[in-house]
Amino acid sequence: MKIGLFGFPQVGKTTLFNLLTGAHVETPRFGSGRTDPNLGIARVPDARLDRLTAMFHPKKSTPATFEYVDIVGLQKGDAKGSLSLAVLKPMDALAHVVRAFPDEAIPHSEGALDPARDVETMEMELILADLDSAQRRIERLKVSLPKTNRPEEKKELAALEKARAQLEAGHTLRGVDFSAEDERALRGFAFYSAKPLLVVVNLGENDIAHFGSAVERFGLQQAAARPGVAVAAASGKIEEEMAALSEEDAASFRRDLGITEPALRRIIHSSYELLGLISFYTVGEDECRAWPIRRGIAAARAAGTIHSDLEKGFIRAEVVSYQDLVSCGTMQAAKEKGQLRLEGKEYVVADGDIMHIRSGI
Repeated sequence: MKIGLFGFPQVGKTTLFNLLTGAHVETPRFGSGRTDPNLGIARVPDARLDRLTAMFHPKKSTPATFEYVDIVGLQKGDAKGSLSLAVLKPMDALAHVVRAFPDEAIPHSEGALDPARDVETMEMELILADLDSAQRRIERLKVSLPKTNRPEEKKELAALEKARAQLEAGHTLRGVDFSAEDERALRGFAFYSAKPLLVVVNLGENDIAHFGSAVERFGLQQAAARPGVAVAAASGKIEEEMAALSEEDAASFRRDLGITEPALRRIIHSSYELLGLISFYTVGEDECRAWPIRRGIAAARAAGTIHSDLEKGFIRAEVVSYQDLVSCGTMQAAKEKGQLRLEGKEYVVADGDIMHIRSGI
């Protein structure tokens, strides 16, 4: 899964990127002047995978991962035609980092600190960028259709007209209930405002105690209530300092500040929920691995995330839930107690399922 970080300049995007990916990209106090995006991988913390690894002692343990892309800060009015924003087209979701920390030496580009205003401003930037793309394509289709009369172009035009109506009304495309046919026609546009959005509020030192109430404290209730939007909080400066400590000292520091878990875990957890993801596992002597999939996916399709041949040749899946395996202690004990079962290709995979795929290929 790929997530793109964006926002106004000097809001702490790159600091958050470093926290998530373990990178060490420089974060000059007054900007770096860079134009290229930062790319990095975040390993998903997973206590269940840790327990399975301890049980099976594999040669390798492989967690799920997220790929993060951190682009340069955007100014109001930049989004339309922005080459930096275009980097986020292939992303599965977007993360808008909004500034809530005071710093008199670095004024906010929009004036006073106001996370709710910043969210609305950037939402409109995405809407305008999408509207521009939709309008340009509609104009081209209206020129070509009388000549070609292609059915697929007619469907595309109809879908784009629906999208344009929403965008012109100032609405994002996340909450629009497009038909499956419309979604197919629009998929290639990768509209920004159709992507799930995680709003990350970057708190100051004095707001550390308000991680759990950031939505109410900064007036983000309206944003948080929208479909396809989630809100999480972090404190880049403080958590960057903790990341340099030993795990024991960092845990003690977090306890003193009332922080229940590191930023990585909070952001990843919010991302999983936003994208509707669950994890299933494969285990054995060679490798224990977590596989992220969309909730509601059937076993055969889930097998395809491991290898396309497993989906094509799918016969059955041997399945045991994580809790049942841990309770039984071993895979053999789970089998003897009837907890290991055979499921067909239409079985809907549950979060925490441990699967062994039987395939004819």
